[in-house]
Amino acid sequence: MRHAIIAAALAAALALAPAAGGARGLNVSTDACKYDYGTPYDVDVARSGLTFHRTDGTPGRIVVHDGSLEVDGRAVAVSAADAEALRRYESGVRQLMPEVAAVAREGIQLGFSAMTTVTMTFAEADRREELLARIRRKQADALREIDQGVGAGHWSSVRMTELTAGSVADSVGELVGSVTSNAVTAALSGDTAKVAALQARAASLDKALDSEMDKRSKALEARAKGICPRLDALAGLQRGWGIRLADGSPLALMTVRPRQESRDTSGGDGASRVARD
Repeated sequence: MRHAIIAAALAAALALAPAAGGARGLNVSTDACKYDYGTPYDVDVARSGLTFHRTDGTPGRIVVHDGSLEVDGRAVAVSAADAEALRRYESGVRQLMPEVAAVAREGIQLGFSAMTTVTMTFAEADRREELLARIRRKQADALREIDQGVGAGHWSSVRMTELTAGSVADSVGELVGSVTSNAVTAALSGDTAKVAALQARAASLDKALDSEMDKRSKALEARAKGICPRLDALAGLQRGWGIRLADGSPLALMTVRPRQESRDTSGGDGASRVARD
């Protein structure tokens, strides 16, 4: 049962989890993707273009719009081929953001739906409404955060970390604590009838969650999997352009690493490390 609950709750971070080892920025990492995709930048999508920015690291601000490139306030000359690649990159990111937001929303709803089911099953009557109200409030806060952030074209690694590690994890921790407390109290009291009732609820919950969550989680995984080809296309554009920064390093707006490699990488500025197919 515990595995099913945690898996459902963590679905909120299915496509929007912080990179392992403390790496910064957006990191899309799911079993559906062959690679881990990331960026050390926060990203803003506006009519005036794409803005990649960060408070540490160089460059600190990159603007891409209609084939033009600006790095730290200076225009960078690019070839006609690279200008076209930048246009396609900008278009790809514009199309990607709403889909990432949709996956995040579905994940949040799936996770909180699981928590609601658990609460209805296990919470004592005198605490049930209080816990359900907290779950509803945190779910609404999480969805609003998505809508105002990535849903509005503004990706912030800090905001998304707070969302997944804060709202969802805190709710899971509170719920597990409540359920565990009930079980421990029943066991210590020696009330065999209450223990048996809890065991029966657990068995019933396993079946309910399996039935409810299996179909929804598969649909969510399929939608998350659909993001991977979009990221593959962006990575391909980045590999293909010949744009160089002032120090001679290639322009890298995103990182692409084999999944096992990113598990062994401990942070740092990965902007210039792009894995090859």
